[in-house]
Amino acid sequence: QVQLVESGGGLVQSGGSLSLSCAASGSRVLFSFMGWYRQAPGKQRELVALITKSDATNYGDFVKGRFTISRDYVKKTATLQMNSLKPEDTAVYYCCARELTGTSDFWGQGTQVTVSS
Repeated sequence: QVQLVESGGGLVQSGGSLSLSCAASGSRVLFSFMGWYRQAPGKQRELVALITKSDATNYGDFVKGRFTISRDYVKKTATLQMNSLKPEDTAVYYCCARELTGTSDFWGQGTQVTVSS
């Protein structure tokens, strides 16, 4: 059974930075990609960033160069560095991963990010 555990959320002032980490445990499965989604109150879950096994990245349009995703394929960890945070970045951030075979997706419990104005 795969578990994704997020850490690093919290409260930060507008313009500040946070780093979110996600670690997979509990299985020898490898992932084709790992990434982050977020969901703000009353809104749909949206893509923040994804990174593939070959380190190709994809970011949500709202990121505009402010966030950087990285990963360690062997250690099965993913990190999201968020800079120039805005109040509208306030949301619960969820780590996700897709098994290499493409048959299963996994989600973390979520970590709250709050940006004050």
